[in-house]
Amino acid sequence: MKLDDFNNIDINNAGSLPVAVKAVLLSVIFVVLVGLGYYLIISPELETLDTEQSKEEDLKQTYFNKKSQAINLEAYKVQMVEIEKTFGALLKQLPDKSQIDGLLTDVNQAGLTRGLEFELFKPGQESQAEFYAELPISIKVTGGYHDLGAFATDVSKLSRIVTLGEVSVVNQSKDAKSADGRLVMEAVAKTYRYLDADEIAAKRKAEKEKTAKKGK
Repeated sequence: MKLDDFNNIDINNAGSLPVAVKAVLLSVIFVVLVGLGYYLIISPELETLDTEQSKEEDLKQTYFNKKSQAINLEAYKVQMVEIEKTFGALLKQLPDKSQIDGLLTDVNQAGLTRGLEFELFKPGQESQAEFYAELPISIKVTGGYHDLGAFATDVSKLSRIVTLGEVSVVNQSKDAKSADGRLVMEAVAKTYRYLDADEIAAKRKAEKEKTAKKGK
């Protein structure tokens, strides 16, 4: 077989071509057909197969997750009951709107009982969260070191939740040599109350209206 055999190929007289040339031509045609078949038929099917296999893995994972949840369903129910009990207990520690004044009186009384002198006791602006409201109270009291500590302890033991933050304690006298042991404590006490049904409904309505305005 020579190179001239390929240069002088007559397609119309292919039957008379040398056997070697026929073999080469058939091999080339075969390779081209296989390549076209892979590109047009097999390759798309392989991509579809990969996609379906990926979906199968996702479905398997979803199945196992659902199965695990079903197996632990009873445990989840028991846990949910415990969470509801805990939430209910915490909720009882939050006063409603009508009890806030009484709670503020309790905080004030806790300081007076320890012999502290209030220079400032000012409720601030209330802010609302999802189901509760937070009321900050700026306080400034004067007293002895141990009395201030006892006051903080008494506040933490109130039946309703009250926290003390942003605490600053300094000597009452600017002249350290004449200090008489009395200290001035400034802090922000925060108490919380739960929102009643009407307040929650109004809050959700306002949020929906706000979201609708943003959508426009």
